[in-house]
Amino acid sequence: MPGTTWAVLAVLVFATFIRSAFGFGEALVAVPLLALIMPVDVAAPVAVLVSITVAAVIVVQDWRAVHFGSAAWLVVATLAGTPLGLLLLTRAPEAMVKVGLAVAIIAFSAYSLLRRPHATLADNGLAWIFGLAAGVLGGAYGMNGPPLVVFGTLRGWSPQEFRATLQAYFLPASAVVMAGYWFAGLWVPPVTRYYVMALPGIAAAILLGRVVNRRLDAHRFLMLVHGGLIMIGAILFAQALGR
Repeated sequence: MPGTTWAVLAVLVFATFIRSAFGFGEALVAVPLLALIMPVDVAAPVAVLVSITVAAVIVVQDWRAVHFGSAAWLVVATLAGTPLGLLLLTRAPEAMVKVGLAVAIIAFSAYSLLRRPHATLADNGLAWIFGLAAGVLGGAYGMNGPPLVVFGTLRGWSPQEFRATLQAYFLPASAVVMAGYWFAGLWVPPVTRYYVMALPGIAAAILLGRVVNRRLDAHRFLMLVHGGLIMIGAILFAQALGR
């Protein structure tokens, strides 16, 4: 296989491992790296197709750990928030929004790491707020993850519950996005070819990520999650300054 193909497969496998181990974060790896070696209109559909596969496998494997009520509230609120995100994308200054989001994410995670608070949300009463925020950020910048991660940490989910419930959210959300790509004519033969070629590596990465996830205790898992959120905030801040 050409070197480009091997690079694409390596990125997809690594991103899948991150997603399987922690439940989120593959967007930080897959699309930015794939965009360096292939057109974005191919990279994005491939990444979403892999996302659907990973989410489906994890939900089937670990459905007992899924908080289906939380996932349902988050999905419905996300669908409502997505049009607002598209409006934000066209009307609000992108740099200002990204700086505000970055500061909020970094402040929350830094506070959580320093104070190590216990869960402060006992039920799904406020899930719609986090789902709405996820929809707004997803519609505007393709970044649904941060509000969902914050919600999961505030609910005090175990690493297994965190991983499984986020996949129950990402499965329908990613399916809707993929349907949009299909209607837009972006599901082209190269997307399917790269996806099929990556399947053996994706399967191995899902299994390895599951092993890692089950060996993480709650404290270490939260430290890694908040570290990932701080990384997301730093990337957003750098993007804002670079514009």
